[in-house]
Amino acid sequence: MTSLPAPGTPEFEALLHAIRFPGDTDAAETREWLDALATLVREGGPERARFVLGALQDEARRHALAWQPQRQTPYLNTIALQDQAAFPGHLEIEQRLAAIMRWNALAMVVRANQRQGELGGHISSYASAADLFEVGFNHFFRARADGPGGHGGDLVFFQPHSAPGVYARAFLEGRLSEADLEHYRQEVAAAVERARGATARGLCSYPHPWLMPDFWQFPTGSMGLGPLSAVYQARFMRYLEHRGLLPASDRRIWGFFGDGEMDEPESLAGLSLATRERLDNLVFVVNCNLQRLDGPVRGNGRIIDELETVFAGAGWHVIKLVWGSDWDALFARDRTQALARAFARTVDGQFQTFSAKDGAYNRERFFGQSPELEALVNAMTDDEIDRLHRGGHDLVKIHAAYAAAVAHHGAPVVILAKTMKGYGMGASGQGRMTTHQQKTLEGPDLLDFVRRFRLPMSDADALAQRFFRPADDSPEMHHLRRRRAALGGPLPARQADAPGLPVPAVESFGAFALQAEGKEMSTTMAFVRLLSNLLKAPELGPRIVPIVADEARTFGMASLFRQVGIYAPEGQRYEPEDAASLMSYREARDGQILEEGISEAGALASWTAAATSHSTHGLTMLPFYIYYSMFGFQRVGDLIWAAADQRSRGFLIGATSGRTTLGGEGLQHQDGHSHLVAGTVPNCIAWDPAFAYELALIVHHGMQRLLAMKHDVFFYLTVMNQNHAQPSMPAGAEEGVLRGMYRLPPPATVAAPCARCVLVGSGAILHEVIEAARWLAGHWQVQAEVCSATSFSELAREGQSLERARVLGGAANAVPWATQVLGDTVGPIVATTDYVRAVPEQLRAWVPAGRRYITLGTDGFGRSDSRAMLREFFEVSPRHIVLRALQALADDGAVDPALPAAARARYSLSAGPDPWSI
Repeated sequence: MTSLPAPGTPEFEALLHAIRFPGDTDAAETREWLDALATLVREGGPERARFVLGALQDEARRHALAWQPQRQTPYLNTIALQDQAAFPGHLEIEQRLAAIMRWNALAMVVRANQRQGELGGHISSYASAADLFEVGFNHFFRARADGPGGHGGDLVFFQPHSAPGVYARAFLEGRLSEADLEHYRQEVAAAVERARGATARGLCSYPHPWLMPDFWQFPTGSMGLGPLSAVYQARFMRYLEHRGLLPASDRRIWGFFGDGEMDEPESLAGLSLATRERLDNLVFVVNCNLQRLDGPVRGNGRIIDELETVFAGAGWHVIKLVWGSDWDALFARDRTQALARAFARTVDGQFQTFSAKDGAYNRERFFGQSPELEALVNAMTDDEIDRLHRGGHDLVKIHAAYAAAVAHHGAPVVILAKTMKGYGMGASGQGRMTTHQQKTLEGPDLLDFVRRFRLPMSDADALAQRFFRPADDSPEMHHLRRRRAALGGPLPARQADAPGLPVPAVESFGAFALQAEGKEMSTTMAFVRLLSNLLKAPELGPRIVPIVADEARTFGMASLFRQVGIYAPEGQRYEPEDAASLMSYREARDGQILEEGISEAGALASWTAAATSHSTHGLTMLPFYIYYSMFGFQRVGDLIWAAADQRSRGFLIGATSGRTTLGGEGLQHQDGHSHLVAGTVPNCIAWDPAFAYELALIVHHGMQRLLAMKHDVFFYLTVMNQNHAQPSMPAGAEEGVLRGMYRLPPPATVAAPCARCVLVGSGAILHEVIEAARWLAGHWQVQAEVCSATSFSELAREGQSLERARVLGGAANAVPWATQVLGDTVGPIVATTDYVRAVPEQLRAWVPAGRRYITLGTDGFGRSDSRAMLREFFEVSPRHIVLRALQALADDGAVDPALPAAARARYSLSAGPDPWSI
């Protein structure tokens, strides 16, 4: 081995300079600049040094040097050893607790899969994240404490594949029993057993508030949604504080996410918002175990470096937590910075290999790269090299990173914590390509795991994967209880005990709609007027959260800018161009409207934050998010599903709804299927009102369910931008409106005897249906009953429920509402919507027996044209409805068989390509 010059000698300093600055053509001059900077830092302090460096950067720009400081720092810890906050806990006890959590999480998954091999589950993700969680649980995650001066509690988004570890901690805390752990991923079996008197509850696979409503707060199982939701939760917390609805506090949002998860576009979508609004109540912890499901996250690069560049570029404060305390002595001896240089040329794929191999391999392949590296570990055994920790497995380093994060002000913080996937799982799991799929461990690996973490278990208990809980009076249990008590209690814990809100009488905000008397307006305009009136309600108004994704003017909401203002944490620092207008663009720190810009995902994340405020903040809010209906369930359907899981309460307003109402826009904007998708979300109540009074009744009914009865549902309402003369509410219509269908007064009458039929319509096409009824009477002497179907999906759900009850021996004589409404009508039934035919097809099973049922809809891609031409193209115009009704009557033998041909001739109708095929 070539010997190095002695430290401190000119030869050593020259060698060190050449290593640090290869290609330097004037080392002496460079040394002068470096010495000057060192003197500036020493005598002027860091703040002065930063100022001078900034001034030099400005001067470099003036000279057009095209130089920018690197955003990527060396592959080392951001926090220097001398700057680490002191670790306040009992290190040995907390290490033992973390080991116990690891074991119980592993045993839970292994036992479930040995008993029923199809259950799945994940071991390796929590193995990498356990220490990251435990430091938070022991020192940082504060629970909600009610009463005067009580802390509102931090909100924690847990990495979903690590759910077994969270259950393992709840087991030690006494919140879950051993029987509960035995029913991991066996929720149905546990429910069956509970019905027979057992006490065990099933534990869901990932965090799901719908399934465990007293435990989980946030569903994070769909990758990418957690990071976006965490940003908007932090933002909504500030919104509540700035509006005076919550006191200002030091509450934080903690988000634990995987490095592979950062590839999802939603994961990074909120970064600039978090910086722009200075959300220093937000901390991301990215578990950089370097592996996604199939292999390395960045085999040929370094994901920590990449994420540092992305987050720093977006303005976040980045803390790199790469190496554990075991490395500190090596760094202290590394005068030539050989380690930093070796790290810089090692890619993640190789780091993964180092994780999977032993100390001897790492000595040869990593430390054997140079004499300098070899010298650093000459005195170390292979076993000591094997136990060199990554930063994410070192409680002291993790605590220092968290302490620095909560002390940082003015910007959100991200901690990039390097870990090993499958840490401690030995040859079968640690760092392996297959580790994500690992569900079981064999005997030798179980014993190695127990020995590695020094668990006080016999070999027999280890091989049987018995759960381990220390004695109640042990130091571990005392410490665990003491730390959580100091932080306010257990976490995660979901509470939904927020007081409700008074619901104003429908006449107080919707009288104009109930007694419209033919006034012309669209249902979108009716909604905006309802919302404006509700915002004036003394108790309810301040709790309403209007949300829009940069389409407020499109939907006629500009008047609300002046009325309640647009939320902006810095207020309005400019004079708007339209300041003299009654509808000028007004931003304010206490503004009420969340105007999210062109981001449907961001707007939906804001809506979810507001719609779950009853459980996250103990404060009931009522959000209304209005958007182009095409850009809801289709565009952000996964976010809506997560909001449903989270037991959201609020209103989604799908504006410009239907495939033919948005004339001129065409294929990408015209929605013909949102109601079909809405019906697949179990706690979404979907409505397609045609009249302003229907809309007013539904909004009032929704507020009663959400605010007074506190039902964990949300309402999807579609509204139109086409003006119509709005009728007043017919007498006795309220029950039918709210149950999904009712009969309208006849639009035209025919003297008896005559053929009869029923026309059902909803939303935009109900007006075409009413016109078709007039044509049937005037042109063909057919009496048509007209029914307004405000919710096909609710009619179908009721029918399905009653049918199930009948088959299983329940309410045998109950008749579905749809059957009741249609039961005393006569003739075939034609149902028409502005949506795909599958929407009205939901009603077929509940049509009275023996009645012909025909459905019309707008299947196919949209087109750009006028409303009238679009309805002709999709065959939902009056003449097509009339033809279908006449054909059905002819098929029933109720009219002359020649009538359909006569109608085709009269209306110039002929066969052509199916509209859904072109």
